[in-house]
Amino acid sequence: MAAFIELFGGIGLAFLGAALAVGLCCVGSAKGTGMVGEAATGVISMAPENFSKCLILQVLPGTQGLYGMVAWFFVLFTMGVFGGSGIQQLTVGQGLTIFCSCLPIALGGWLSAIYQGRVAAASINIVAKRPEEATKGIILCGIVEFYAILSLLATILLLMNAL
Repeated sequence: MAAFIELFGGIGLAFLGAALAVGLCCVGSAKGTGMVGEAATGVISMAPENFSKCLILQVLPGTQGLYGMVAWFFVLFTMGVFGGSGIQQLTVGQGLTIFCSCLPIALGGWLSAIYQGRVAAASINIVAKRPEEATKGIILCGIVEFYAILSLLATILLLMNAL
């Protein structure tokens, strides 16, 4: 197993962690926003004036994709990509540390985007039946968002101490 990990090298492991962070978060966001979009089409077809309320609910699960991008930038910054002096040579241990630092947002962002999409899709029912109460659905989505933010915070704090 150690020989397999050494094939990647430290830089490869760090890039893999960054790629998983942004990739899984974006996949989760795409699934979450897609579910809400599907649910919203029926409401919008019957009551086009509710488009903005449905759009707000659809955008919410998309934030995890942005959090993945933030983590990606933090990894690249940690590796020295933006420093002008080139990418740092990383040991396998350092690369593995960066990889593991990306796991909280990779997994937390991916899953929270999907579950937030489910809450937002269910909240479309509020818009359909009582549009004046749409804010309650946004608040319910915000509770799931909190855990995505915690995941991003964990990744950033881990990356700050990675090297």
